[in-house]
Amino acid sequence: MFEIDWEDPFCGEGNNCFRLGTDAEGNGFIAVLGKEDRYLTDSREALQQMIRDIKAGKADHLL
Repeated sequence: MFEIDWEDPFCGEGNNCFRLGTDAEGNGFIAVLGKEDRYLTDSREALQQMIRDIKAGKADHLL
């Protein structure tokens, strides 16, 4: 069994809190705060690229 190293939660307005995590195998994880047992996972590189894309405004149409 692997162990996920969760970062502190990122919270928006209200109770919209997400957590990002990584493991020793190089995987990245995203979960809703309090529901870390139900996560989305991909490679660490994919998680890094998603964060870069969000910062570059590629998800602004979702706002």
